[in-house]
Amino acid sequence: MFQQTTVVGYVGNAPELKFAADGKPVATFSVASSKRNKAGEDKTTWFRVIVYGVLAETIVEHLKKGALVLVLGELNSDIDTGGPKVYQKRDGSWASSYELYAQSVRFLSKKEEHDEISY
Repeated sequence: MFQQTTVVGYVGNAPELKFAADGKPVATFSVASSKRNKAGEDKTTWFRVIVYGVLAETIVEHLKKGALVLVLGELNSDIDTGGPKVYQKRDGSWASSYELYAQSVRFLSKKEEHDEISY
């Protein structure tokens, strides 16, 4: 069995680095991917991206909020529902987020557009 998801979007928060029980680095960050519907309204889907190993350290060092990225990975569903993780936002409305275990992250922003990213 094989499953791969491709997401292109903007980084919503600076990546955070933590370490697993075995000492391996784990980075997490969010990506917002938007699409305009027929009514002209933007629909944004949020993905929580999880990155392991050396790639996690690189992500934390170079990736900044607002950068455009392409993420390839495996989509993980909520154990209880089989769908995305559902949460309540600060304004009281409900939203959902998908978890994506990244296998590859490509920086798409040009240096002139986002000068904090190093290549």
